[in-house]
Amino acid sequence: MTLQTISPVDGQLYVERDVATSKEILRAVSRARCGQTAWRAAGISQRAGYCSQFVKAFAANSAEIAEEISWQMGRPILHAPGEVSGVAERARYMISVAEEALADIEPDPKPGFRRFIAREPLGVVLVIAPWNYPFLTAINAVMAAIMAGNAVILKPSSQTPLSAERFAEAFAAAGLPDGVFQFLHLTREDTARLIGHHGIDHVMFTGSVGGGRSIKRSAARRFIGVGLELGGKDPAYVRVDAPVEFTAKQLVDGALYNAGQSCCAVERIYVHEDIFEDFVAAFVEGTRQLQLGDPLSPATTLGPVVRPQAAAFVQGQIADAVREGAQTWIDPSAYPQTRRGGAYVAPQVLTNVHHGMRIMKEETFGPAVGIMKVESDDEAVALMNDSPFGLTGSVWTRDESAAMAVGNRVQTGTWFMNRCDYLDPALAWTGVKDSGQGCTLSRIGYEQLTRPRSFHLKLSG
Repeated sequence: MTLQTISPVDGQLYVERDVATSKEILRAVSRARCGQTAWRAAGISQRAGYCSQFVKAFAANSAEIAEEISWQMGRPILHAPGEVSGVAERARYMISVAEEALADIEPDPKPGFRRFIAREPLGVVLVIAPWNYPFLTAINAVMAAIMAGNAVILKPSSQTPLSAERFAEAFAAAGLPDGVFQFLHLTREDTARLIGHHGIDHVMFTGSVGGGRSIKRSAARRFIGVGLELGGKDPAYVRVDAPVEFTAKQLVDGALYNAGQSCCAVERIYVHEDIFEDFVAAFVEGTRQLQLGDPLSPATTLGPVVRPQAAAFVQGQIADAVREGAQTWIDPSAYPQTRRGGAYVAPQVLTNVHHGMRIMKEETFGPAVGIMKVESDDEAVALMNDSPFGLTGSVWTRDESAAMAVGNRVQTGTWFMNRCDYLDPALAWTGVKDSGQGCTLSRIGYEQLTRPRSFHLKLSG
């Protein structure tokens, strides 16, 4: 059986890969377990040496990797190199904090005893990556897992299979010992069976809520940990004191970068009534500046969505909202690429929206955003929390104390002031409600990929 990658750029077959056989899957698990036994004995500085070489080898192929990203999932070549540099930034940070994060914890001295808590690797970690940021989402788990002494098996999306192969090439160039990093191209059924295999000790998944539930069901018969990052319907609140032009420009980028195909993209915006009209005008003008087209062209700033079905889903949300009274601000006929059908979809801004509409409740994962007028902080908070998701949220204001007051009431894993759609590797990346469980990045990310073990030694004499 083969997996096919149909490029959203031209609708043609771009990559075809054989699915791993049952024997290949079992061999990979066996190699991982054997490799991990030796790897866990390596010191942190030794692990850091290999991982630092990985970063150099990976970054050396930046141009080729960026082009592959564009062909596989449609991101403009203007933006695709940013994912490569993001991998390097996150990997280097996790390497730099590993020694401190993995250090033994020693309680107050007790005469006649030595007591400490060690952080030990879990064993073999299965990382299941999505297509929208195939490298960035994977590196969050892969680097910390390996630095903590685990072995990793990476299962990439069938839309972006080359991502796993590029990781493998860079680890091989770094000389990483055999079995510590591997990848497998798998069907959903084989993925579920692998999660249930006794050789897998932990699963890290990034994807849809439905996918997360499937992962939990597959892992339920075994006592292993599962980390889930499941996306969002991330809100932004523009307070009355926000600088309109700056805020609109930043939120156009936060909502429509990568064609809105980001788990933390801004998908709903609430604006104070006193500046609502000015903000909408600035946001619409910024949206109209985007150049929809061939992502391999350096002039393109908005590429296709991942596949025609995704385009139809976004257009369906928009059409439903219009039937229910929403106003659209962008004329799709101004974008000739959309006339061909396929994965190219015009960006859209909607007002006169409400929370009874799909566009304000369901994850869109495309270049469309609804904007609502609010009267107060209290109304904004209530609307921001009126969602099954809770990944990130942002407030746009000159008042830091107000930003904190609002943020402390909004149910999200990350709260931004005057920025959005960004992961700082020094901060824990986590969500609440249907946005998932567990976390990656930061020192805390290491806690998800290790187990505590207590040592209680009574000294002789």
